[in-house]
Amino acid sequence: MTEPMSLLLSRLHAAGLHDVVAVEPAAGGLAATAGLARRGDGTTVFAKMLGEPSPGDVSAAEAEGLAALREAGGVATPDVVLADRDLLVLSELRPRPRTEAFWERLAHALAHLHTTTRKPRFGWHRDNWLGRRRQINTWEDDGFAFFARHRLLRWLSEPRVEVALDRADREALERLCDRLPELLPVGPACLTHGDLWAQNVMATPEGRPALIDPAVSYTWAEVDLAHLWTTAPPPEAQVFFDLYAELTGLDRDWRARLPILQLRQHLAVIAQFEPDWGAADAVRATLAPFRRRP
Repeated sequence: MTEPMSLLLSRLHAAGLHDVVAVEPAAGGLAATAGLARRGDGTTVFAKMLGEPSPGDVSAAEAEGLAALREAGGVATPDVVLADRDLLVLSELRPRPRTEAFWERLAHALAHLHTTTRKPRFGWHRDNWLGRRRQINTWEDDGFAFFARHRLLRWLSEPRVEVALDRADREALERLCDRLPELLPVGPACLTHGDLWAQNVMATPEGRPALIDPAVSYTWAEVDLAHLWTTAPPPEAQVFFDLYAELTGLDRDWRARLPILQLRQHLAVIAQFEPDWGAADAVRATLAPFRRRP
């Protein structure tokens, strides 16, 4: 057993799961040590642990997000076995099938989530976590103000972002934020997953689409759509987008505005990871029209 898996096994035992006999590495996640833990009765659970130092409420916030998606939005999520400081233990899911039918089911599930949980205000009753960084969820009545303050400008003080973006980039982002009402349509807030890329889409044992690793809040539905669209979804996922657009009544310009909405995720990646997988270049490309000409 590798050292990370040995540490995860020790942490599971310390949290009271004494019947775990072995842990094997699990694929996925960038911010945590993750493994499949085999229990004495032969069943398997998924466990993940953030390294030290870790925020004390990160597991509780994620567990709450999973429950909200399931209870308010009717989306399948794993059951929470244990949420203890930096440790989260969940029921095991399955890799998603590589079929268009699966992605069609996801389109129906996500459309239902986004159209049945609409609220007049933007935010969440508490801050939660996007990877290892706090996601600010202060309530706002104005969606443009919420997105500008808490999803874009919030990242400018992060040390890695300060290094990656020069003064002209930061000023361009501020100008973009000032013009958001011209660039994006007015829309209601709804419950969103908040970190919806293809790696966070899995399947229940019965084959139903299931979501993991949420960073929930009430904001624009297209924030979820943008993240899935711009993070290399598999070929069979293309059917998802047209069906989701039909089910939710998107206008024909929805693809054009996704780069602006995805700025939030690119900035979060820059803040947390080195290398940033091209996130800084993507930010600069989106900001190019908002830079002052010399």
